[in-house]
Amino acid sequence: MRDVAIIGVGATKFGDLWENSFRSIGIEAGMKAIADANLSGREIDGLYIGNMSAGRFINQKHIDALIADYSGMATNHISAVRVEAGGASGGVAFGQAVMAVASGLHNTVLVGGAEKMTDQDDVSINTAMDETADSEWEAGMGLTLVSLYAMIARRMIYEGTATREEIASVAVNSHFHGALNEGAQFRKEVPLETVLRSGPVADPLGMFDCAPISDGAAAVVLCPLKEAKKHTDSYVKVSAFAQGSDTLALSQRPDITRFGATVAASKRAYEMAGITPADISVAEIHDDFSVAGIMALQDLGFCKKGEAGKVFLSGQTKVGAGKLAVNTSGGLKARGYPIGAAGVAQIVEIATQLRGKADKRQVANARYGLAQSVGGTGSAVTVSILEAV
Repeated sequence: MRDVAIIGVGATKFGDLWENSFRSIGIEAGMKAIADANLSGREIDGLYIGNMSAGRFINQKHIDALIADYSGMATNHISAVRVEAGGASGGVAFGQAVMAVASGLHNTVLVGGAEKMTDQDDVSINTAMDETADSEWEAGMGLTLVSLYAMIARRMIYEGTATREEIASVAVNSHFHGALNEGAQFRKEVPLETVLRSGPVADPLGMFDCAPISDGAAAVVLCPLKEAKKHTDSYVKVSAFAQGSDTLALSQRPDITRFGATVAASKRAYEMAGITPADISVAEIHDDFSVAGIMALQDLGFCKKGEAGKVFLSGQTKVGAGKLAVNTSGGLKARGYPIGAAGVAQIVEIATQLRGKADKRQVANARYGLAQSVGGTGSAVTVSILEAV
């Protein structure tokens, strides 16, 4: 297996992009990544796209062919694959692309993630998101995705492993960083009191505990590590990628306050990279709901159970405040959550940090960065570790 490098990154702004089409934002992100890698489209021989629900959101299926066509790569008959794994679609697409380059199947690959959501009404969007849980035994019985995460939050509060204030502080952290990111949907800091007093969605979670509905796209270019310097001096190594799964329904798990797929995937990723959680300087975690941020820090091994909330509440997860900076992009909560793009956007942020190009949110002397992408209620999880070289 060959070592893999990221040689180019690109992303659109996330938010309400009503004047832009799905294909236009996908092409924008991809062209930015290709230009950043000092390549032409003709040099790309593989294309992987993370997308959850274009068939519902924009009435367009066959997204792989669409992007290959409108990027101009279809004339080269490029291999194009669309990947769907709920909220982890972008993360899984990235992993498939890494394996394609590592195995020698492809040499230079473009990985994209895109979602155009805001053209639909809230009911249609939330219905599609709810179906990333068990459609027959959860969504079909009236359980929404936010209500499932609310159950997790309520259980954690009951067990004494997190308080309502600690859960809310995850959103505060994301908005702090989002205010520093020009590409974020919400560029404004939010105090703890605002999160706590926001309108209820599913008790105990309120509006400010939930990631927004967003449009956006992100992309990265991969090639063998040995060939990276042919294209750019600014590249990072993919030190590890691992994926884990769990039961689709939350009710089938022995402990709903722990995502076993995250625990398993992160353990494999650390072993592959030859490091421990203590070596990570910056992490992008999947905070579609604030309580998920608490779980992520614990499941990824950064904190013991019951300690993550205290770390967030103390502000130690902010840039320059502690050993680990979390969601420096603004996370899903503040940067935005175009579902298929989220996992790839995390990779873009970590690569940007390791290249020292994150501007006001730059983490000093970062060597290793981690990205965690989650589908449904932890039924699919990817963990990627990148390394500065």
